[in-house]
Amino acid sequence: MNAIRHWRLKSGLTQSEIAKTLKIDRSTIAKWEAGKSQPRFDKLPQLASILSCNINDLFEH
Repeated sequence: MNAIRHWRLKSGLTQSEIAKTLKIDRSTIAKWEAGKSQPRFDKLPQLASILSCNINDLFEH
């Protein structure tokens, strides 16, 4: 399982909820989880905060 998806599910959040907070499309989150793209560097701190993990956790799974 992709680390972003793992942390999202662990946090009980939907792709749409995360996308809304980050001000991006839900499809972008889906691409991250499918491994088709990676989050931009400037989104990583906020994404980690939303998912209650650290940035390194987003790449370990």
